Amino acid sequence: MAVGHDHGDGHSHGPTLSKDAPEEERRSKERAIAIAAILTGGFMGAEVVGGLISGSLALLADAGHMLTDFASLILAWLAFRLARKPADWKRTYGFDRFSVLAAFVNGLSLFAIAIWIVVEAFHRLRDPSEVLGGLMLWVAVGGLIVNILAFWVLSRAEGDNLNVRAAALHVMGDLLGSVAAIVASLVIIWTGWTPIDPILSVFVVLLILRSAWSVVRESGHILLEGAPRGFDTRAIASDLAANIAGVARAHHIHAWSITQERPMATLEVDIESGANAQEVRLEVKKRVQELTGVEHVTVEIADGDARSDHG
Repeated sequence: MAVGHDHGDGHSHGPTLSKDAPEEERRSKERAIAIAAILTGGFMGAEVVGGLISGSLALLADAGHMLTDFASLILAWLAFRLARKPADWKRTYGFDRFSVLAAFVNGLSLFAIAIWIVVEAFHRLRDPSEVLGGLMLWVAVGGLIVNILAFWVLSRAEGDNLNVRAAALHVMGDLLGSVAAIVASLVIIWTGWTPIDPILSVFVVLLILRSAWSVVRESGHILLEGAPRGFDTRAIASDLAANIAGVARAHHIHAWSITQERPMATLEVDIESGANAQEVRLEVKKRVQELTGVEHVTVEIADGDARSDHG
């Protein structure tokens, strides 16, 4: 058996967003996370005080959400900071995967928040309490302004990064919570009907849970070394055998992602007798890249009669 590997030209295992992404792109995302954290953390205290004084569950729920958002944004920011550390012999891919772990934790925290809000809303509906609609309105308007600014900053930097996307989802939940609090306060001011406060709180929860599940599912898929989106090992094996001259069989095909932006693949190719191993390897690598968009492809050539050079 002759074995050869092709890792692709110019590939580095260092912590980059993607093969050709500049470091400035990473830093811009890191700055966006930091700005959003400052905005969220700065207003959180005011919302807690306003919620306690006004008696509004919508405000308290939003304040609790902002507290977890602040922690989540700090975690997301820390993930970018850790990703700067270079790869070493122990961690050959560096710390890029930490950002996926941060996204997974942030997604799960949204479910914890949702459970707390639903339970509290149930208690409020059973035992309604007085809500100061005027104070609630002003605090909610302030929260809306802060959340719009934070979401705008994050949405400009989001791209395909799961970590930033999870952070933006947290802020979106806050933004919707502020809108719900404004609507609830206006209803209370005009009609005095306080059950609108917990009802709208639950409505906001239902709006964000679908997106929260999406983040948890995608980040969990990466953590479990699942294949990148659109990577079908069966289709690739059939395509290579049918379209690349000299390929007898493609097998042991594996694909995974370090982060959402760093997919990788390995495969073994049995070549026909007399085929040039180096040429087949290059053609297979090119074809897999065209079919899947995965830049880092490792190809192993195996054939008893073929001569293989290491690329």
